[in-house]
Amino acid sequence: MLQPFYHNGIIEAGCDEAGRGCLAGPVYAAAVILPPDFHNELLNDSKQLTEKKRYLLRDIIEREALAWAVGVVDNHEIDSINILRASILGMHRALDQLKVRPQEIIVDGNRFHPYHDVPYTTIVKGDGKYMSIAAASILAKTYRDDYMDSLHQEFPMYQWNKNKGYPTKAHREAIRLHGATDYHRTSFNLLGTSPQLEFDF
Repeated sequence: MLQPFYHNGIIEAGCDEAGRGCLAGPVYAAAVILPPDFHNELLNDSKQLTEKKRYLLRDIIEREALAWAVGVVDNHEIDSINILRASILGMHRALDQLKVRPQEIIVDGNRFHPYHDVPYTTIVKGDGKYMSIAAASILAKTYRDDYMDSLHQEFPMYQWNKNKGYPTKAHREAIRLHGATDYHRTSFNLLGTSPQLEFDF
């Protein structure tokens, strides 16, 4: 059972990202502020939900949230600043667009950069613990999936409609056969032939 809030009685935004481990495409992040009385028994970490339930919940979240927004960092920016910084930048871009200013931020994971003067808390596996982070995970995941589906129309050989840019065997084989596109992350280990580098701040 997800908890409604980490801090009670204040305006709290939950943040999460999608696409961090992909070989292609942008990283998407979302920020969501839910009302105090929000409740939905289906709501969970997006990875635990079927595609149908994710899109059903996206409609509910967008309709009932006090505020929500999605931030995007493309593959060229990811290559320039590294995926960790890019994920956090995406969350900041989502927070920038919120029509309601949060008094606190809760973030899935264990790394974040300060967002102006707003206090924040990082929560490992937070998308399976708090409703606003779960809601953010659903928005980030579905909007990124939509984008990768649209790219699939232009580059069907990579099967982005199925793998969404993640490093599947078929995706890597397609890179071997056809080379990388302008949407691939050149700083990543595209062919899986060497250990993936992990970047810090």
